[in-house]
Amino acid sequence: MGSAPAYTVVLDWLERQLRAGELRVGDKLLAERTLAEDFGISRASVREAVRILAAMGLVRSATGSGPQSGATVISDPSAALGWALRMHIATRSLPVADVVSTRVLLETQSSLDAASADVPERAAVLEQAAALLQRMGEPATSAAEFHALDAQFHFQLASLGGNVVLETIMASLREATIGYVQETVAATPDWDGVRAGLHREHGKILEATVERDGERAAQLLREHILGFYAPVPAAQGGPDAG
Repeated sequence: MGSAPAYTVVLDWLERQLRAGELRVGDKLLAERTLAEDFGISRASVREAVRILAAMGLVRSATGSGPQSGATVISDPSAALGWALRMHIATRSLPVADVVSTRVLLETQSSLDAASADVPERAAVLEQAAALLQRMGEPATSAAEFHALDAQFHFQLASLGGNVVLETIMASLREATIGYVQETVAATPDWDGVRAGLHREHGKILEATVERDGERAAQLLREHILGFYAPVPAAQGGPDAG
């Protein structure tokens, strides 16, 4: 059994620093040369560590010189998880239908939490969701813009529940199926009709949330998600697979 790659010492070091509070989001990593000297590894190994951390959504790199250059600690877990899930969906290891089923489980729970949530920002969040819904209904909104607004709408409602882990996983699952969504929209001859139907469904979900009817919101959300993904081909693990 071979030894771990040299770059892993940087990953382990960063985890320890974050756990101890020695590094926080927004802080800069030590310079590449310094890390290489401190750990006795090559600068190429340090660069590989930074690339992996960037893919994990833990650092953002900036080239050049000056105060803005180098690697900065960030925290973007949903982007990293979404990217990884997309790749495994592409290999057919993770069937789209299973991803959709997981979305249904999580988002229906989220809708129950959102409906019953009693937080100071509730009114503002619902107003923002209504504004997103209005923009989704504008004729000038493109398909790409519609789906971006769609995602924001769901995130707004999910934020009422206050479960950051749930929000992160939901965002990752939506990101993971973006390729399927784009292909579906491109192949839809009556996109205007589909969009109108989706807009109505969003309106009913928002109405149920505003009225604190969690059971109704959850059922509407379940039908909304399953209805959109119903045409998933059997080869992708769709409803008719197996």
